[in-house]
Amino acid sequence: MKGKADSMIIDAHNHPDWHGHNLDKFLANMDKYGIDTTWLLSWECPPDEYAAEYNNCIPHPGEGGPIPFARCLSYKERAPERFILGYAPDPRRPEAIDRLAAAVEIYGVQVCGELKVRMTYDNPDALRMYRFCGEKRLPVTVHIDYEFDTRVKYPRPSYWYGGGIEAFERAIQACPETIFLGHAPGFWSHISGDGQHDKVGYPKGKVEPGGKLIDMLRRYPNLYCDISAGSGCNALKRDPGFALDFLLEFQDRMLYARDYFDNVHQEFLNSLDLPSAVLNKIYSGNAVKLLSLQSC
Repeated sequence: MKGKADSMIIDAHNHPDWHGHNLDKFLANMDKYGIDTTWLLSWECPPDEYAAEYNNCIPHPGEGGPIPFARCLSYKERAPERFILGYAPDPRRPEAIDRLAAAVEIYGVQVCGELKVRMTYDNPDALRMYRFCGEKRLPVTVHIDYEFDTRVKYPRPSYWYGGGIEAFERAIQACPETIFLGHAPGFWSHISGDGQHDKVGYPKGKVEPGGKLIDMLRRYPNLYCDISAGSGCNALKRDPGFALDFLLEFQDRMLYARDYFDNVHQEFLNSLDLPSAVLNKIYSGNAVKLLSLQSC
């Protein structure tokens, strides 16, 4: 059967208190769209590394960043069967690995995410944290954004994260035992070889040959894709014919995710007439596989 999944649905990327959704609204939204489980991710970074407008949708920023792990833990404790805990401490902090280790041991954290900081992702401190995640079999979700000319100076000329796809590739090469999930405009724009990755956040038009992302997926079996947010959806919807071939080729490394509360990703995936076995992998099978590795 094509065009419809017949398995559970896992949202592999979302956040507590995000865009006006408290726990009750969050659970109601999951039920509305048939989502069984959500990977609930933190976002830890210094206050001057994220745009002030995020204060409209993150009412409880913590000392460590805009989405503290404590809020993820609060949701998990109140609805334990609906959430998988994620936590990514800022790897530049000297206590980062100890804090992550404690969160795994005490609270059962199963995902390292979301890593969204203004450093190159092959930073030696980050590599040490990735290797710890490899030992614990925690998948690592990273956010990449390039710097653009925004014509402003303060509080930041732009909000770049990760240092580009080359730094991310070096991290993947250096940590072959660690599973990485790529996410955000600076990752998904590399689906095409059109050179728009460092010019616009959401490129349009047909996907052109030579996309760095395609090459990396073929080279590195430890690279997976988080299709969440406008960036993942745009990358697929800009060229549906290419998206069908892409999802078929890399069906074992695609994870359905939202990073928001709409249903655009399901609507698009269901429109592609993919085999149900492939949809089952994207909607939940691949996420389950990654977490099941932790018991091996």
